Amino acid sequence: MELKDRIRLMRLDAGFTQQDLSQLAGLTVGSVSKLERGITTNPDWVTMVKIAKALETTTAAFEEEAP
Repeated sequence: MELKDRIRLMRLDAGFTQQDLSQLAGLTVGSVSKLERGITTNPDWVTMVKIAKALETTTAAFEEEAP
C-alpha cells in the first residue's frame, strides 16, 4: 500500500474529512489533497509528523510493510 493510500485510510478511519485533517495538522486542504492523490510523493518530515499527531499515531504507521 502506498503512502497516499495509508494517509487516506487512516483519515477515514478517524472519521475526518480532508478539511478536518488539514486544520488539525496545520496544513492546507490542498496539501492534504495532493498527498492523498499521490501528487506529493515525498513529503517532508515536519509534514508527516504533523499528520501523525493529528491522526494520533506515529510516523512509523506510514512506513511500508515488510514483504
